Amino acid sequence: MKGLLSPSITLLSSLEVIDLGELAGLSGTIPTSIGFHLPNLRKLVLYGNRLCGSIPESIGKLSNLEELVLHENRFSSNSLTGHIPQRIGQLQVLKELDLSSNLLVVEIPPSMANLTAISVISLDTNHLEGPIPFPSSFAQMSSLKILRLQSNHLTGKIPSTFGELVSLQRLSLADNKLEGAIPSSLGNLSALSELYLSGNRFSGQIPKSIGQLSQLILLNVSHNLIQGPLPSEMSSLRNIETLDLSFNRLSLSSIPKCDVESKGVPEFLHKTPIQELDLSDNNLTGSIPTWLGNLSRLYILNLSKNSLVSKIPDSITNLDQLVVIDLHANKLAGSISQVFQIKQTFPFESLLTYVDLSDNSFSSGIEQIGVRPQHGIKFLNLSSNMLQGKLPTSIQRLESLESMDLSTNKLGFNLPEGLGNLSKLKTLNLQKNRFNGSIPNGFLKLRKLKKLDLSDNLLVGKIPGGKLSDFPKSSYSKNKGLCGKPLKPCKHT
Repeated sequence: MKGLLSPSITLLSSLEVIDLGELAGLSGTIPTSIGFHLPNLRKLVLYGNRLCGSIPESIGKLSNLEELVLHENRFSSNSLTGHIPQRIGQLQVLKELDLSSNLLVVEIPPSMANLTAISVISLDTNHLEGPIPFPSSFAQMSSLKILRLQSNHLTGKIPSTFGELVSLQRLSLADNKLEGAIPSSLGNLSALSELYLSGNRFSGQIPKSIGQLSQLILLNVSHNLIQGPLPSEMSSLRNIETLDLSFNRLSLSSIPKCDVESKGVPEFLHKTPIQELDLSDNNLTGSIPTWLGNLSRLYILNLSKNSLVSKIPDSITNLDQLVVIDLHANKLAGSISQVFQIKQTFPFESLLTYVDLSDNSFSSGIEQIGVRPQHGIKFLNLSSNMLQGKLPTSIQRLESLESMDLSTNKLGFNLPEGLGNLSKLKTLNLQKNRFNGSIPNGFLKLRKLKKLDLSDNLLVGKIPGGKLSDFPKSSYSKNKGLCGKPLKPCKHT
C-alpha cells in the first residue's frame, strides 16, 4: 500500500482501531487534528512506514488510547524537529508506548510520569538526551514491565528509585552516556529477567544486590568502566543464560568461589544454564577450567583479550552446541586440536561457525582441521601463533569457509590443491609462513576471493594467472621465486 495518510481519517469519529503498521509505502504526517475527532480510539499503530513531521500535541486528547505504536518511522523533516509531546502524559489508560527507531530529539518529557497504567515503554534508537526523567514517580508505574531507552544520548546517573519499578521484567539503558555507580536498588527488581547496561560510562563495582535477581537470565554490563571483583552473591544467579562482562576493568582473579584452576572464570557458572558467556578484555588469569566442558547449552564462548595460560582443556570437545569460540589474545599454548574435535549431536554435524584462536602460542593440532564434520565454519583465524607442519588435505571439507587467516606461523610444505574447493572463500591470508612449491592451479576456482595474501613465504614458479593476476603485488611479495603478473615476467629457459 502506498500513498499519504489522509487527514480525512479523522472523520471516522466512531473508529476504535487504526492499524496501518508495516505498510512501508505510507507517507505524509499524522493529522494534527487526530486527537480532536477520534474520542473512541483505543489503538493507533503506524509503525514501519515513511511518516515524517512531528507527533502532534493533540494526541494527548485521545483519552481512551491504550496502545500507541509508531516505531520505525522518521519523525523529523526539513526544519521541524521531532519531539515527544508533553501532552502524552494525559493518556491515563495507555498501556503500550513504542516510539523507537525514529529521529526524536530533546529530553523525555516529565509528563510521562503520569502514565500510571503503562506496561511497555520503548523509546530506544532515537536522539533523546538529558537525564532519565521523573525518578520520583517510578512508584506510580507499578504495571511497567518493559523499559527500553537504549541507543540514545541520555546522561547522568541511574536514579536509585528505579528499584521501585516492582513489575519490571526488562530494562535496557545500553548505548547511552550514563555514568556513576550501578545503584544497589536494582536488586529490588525481583521480576527482572533481562538487564542491559552496556556501552555507557558506569564505574565502581557491580553491586552485591544483583545477586538478589533470581529471575535474571541475561546480564550485559559490557563496555563500561566497571572495576574490582565480582560479588560472591552473583552465585545466586542460577537462571543466568547470557553473561557479558566484556571490555571492563574487572579483576576477576580475586572472585570468591572461583575454581582453583582458573583464578578467573567464576565457578558458579557451571551450575547455571549459561548459553552465552563473554568475559573478554578483562583481567582473567590462570587456565581455562575443565568444568567449562559441562556447560551443555553453551553456544557462545568469548574469553579473548585476557591473560589466560596453559592449554585448551580436553573437555571443550563436549560443547556440542558451540557456535562461536573466541580465545584470541591470551597466553595459551599447546594444541588446537580440541576445538576441531568437538563432538557433534548425532546425527548432526558440529554447529561451529566462528573460530578465533589468534595471538596465542599454539604449536600443534593443525592436522585435525576438517577431520570431523565441521562444514559450518565460516570464519577461522589461527594467526600469530607457533603452528608447525603442513596444511591437511582435510581442510577442503570446510566448505562454508569465507575467511581464513593462518598468517604469522611456522607452517610449511606445499599448499594443498584442495584449497581451491573452498568456493565461498572471500579472504585468505597465509603470509609470514614457510610454504614452498608453486601456487596450486586450484586457486583459480576461488571466484569469490577478494583479499589474498601469500607474501613472505618460500613460494616459487609462475602465478597461475586468471583472477590471481588481478591482486596487487603485495599479495605475493617476499617470495623470491615467484614470477608472472602482477610480478615481473618469468624467464623462459
